[in-house]
Amino acid sequence: MRLRRRLTLLGVVVAATPLVLVGCTADSKDGGGHGKKHAAPPELTVTPGEGAKGVPISAEVGTRVAGGRVSAVRITDDKGKEIKAEPREDGSAWVPSTPLQPKRTYTAEVTATGDSGRTTTRKTTFTTMPKSTKPAVTSTLYFGDKRTYGTAMPVTVAFDPPIPKEARADVQRRLFVKTNPSQPGVWSWVEDGSQIYYRAPDFWRPGTTISVRSALEGLPIGKDLVGDDDRRSTSKIGQQVSLEIDNATKQMSVLRDGKVIRKIPVSLGKPSTPTSSGKMVIMEQHQFTTFDTTGSADPYVVDVEDAQRLTWGGEFIHGAPWSEGEQGSTNTSHGCTNVSAAAADWLMNVTKVGDLVTVKGTEVELQYGNGWTAWNVSWDEFVKGSALPVPSGLKPAPSQPAHPGAVAGGSPAPHPSVTGG
Repeated sequence: MRLRRRLTLLGVVVAATPLVLVGCTADSKDGGGHGKKHAAPPELTVTPGEGAKGVPISAEVGTRVAGGRVSAVRITDDKGKEIKAEPREDGSAWVPSTPLQPKRTYTAEVTATGDSGRTTTRKTTFTTMPKSTKPAVTSTLYFGDKRTYGTAMPVTVAFDPPIPKEARADVQRRLFVKTNPSQPGVWSWVEDGSQIYYRAPDFWRPGTTISVRSALEGLPIGKDLVGDDDRRSTSKIGQQVSLEIDNATKQMSVLRDGKVIRKIPVSLGKPSTPTSSGKMVIMEQHQFTTFDTTGSADPYVVDVEDAQRLTWGGEFIHGAPWSEGEQGSTNTSHGCTNVSAAAADWLMNVTKVGDLVTVKGTEVELQYGNGWTAWNVSWDEFVKGSALPVPSGLKPAPSQPAHPGAVAGGSPAPHPSVTGG
């Protein structure tokens, strides 16, 4: 169903861009050591190579060290201004904190120190490419800044057009998440490349701060596309709240910190328009909106209050005073979860974007990618969607059986074009 007026998710528009750089390194010199007299200095290689031209503005300063570790990195532009950069966790590269500028020359000076104390320094100068004229891949980062989210909130990035398989590793390498306290996770692609989710094996702990950077500006994506934006967001995880909806009893249980605080009668989708069963996440909340299904087989237009979106396909929890007589006993909706006007108003003051909603016992299963469905598969299935190797500490135990419901099929178009009633 379509919204009469456009519903926008609390998201940040970002863009995807071509990645990484390769090359050789420049002038080298061995620093004087304070270690053993005959100890060899560390071997150090830096990229991009000396004199490299046409380097993407998404360039990173790559480092490879044998017999030591990187002890200093300094990047400057052609006016002598220092460029801030952060190391990757594996130390393989230093990532500029902001994209480089087109048609500018940069110098990177890297020093590595060996166990003996001897050092090796390499300096390389390279020039970035002109501003790209290729079409941009537009991405949307669904993780706003300075907000409070639920414990099931996945960091979600959606892409238009979808990212082809051969470009996904490059894109994924430019998506960064930091959590405090530390709670590492993994990125996982929806099969058609239209979305990627980040989550940890377990729900976020309340009070966790999550910082996200989608550093895609200037990143080459395949042969014909480029990313067009670089965005950051930092938000917190709030108190644990979840909803459990059972078609057998036509009841919704509202839980806070794992304890039921209220039960609410519901009316779910009628047999011709059933509600999906699965684990969903509240995606957006509206005090007032209009459901408009003009042009569908069952057209109607209705104003609703206190509506909370669960799927891209248009399933909401919302106030439905017209079905209060059936709530708790009969399914009459077009796929949504109907509750009383008073209950819907109460829910809006209890729930938040990112809270988990579990529906069970209906006629159809939730399609992966129809909403933020990162929790609708087991962890061992989820990590299979990563385009990069999964860190050893996050790999599923070998003895764990495969989840019976593999991630299959493409996802619906990730925009709020349809709503239910």
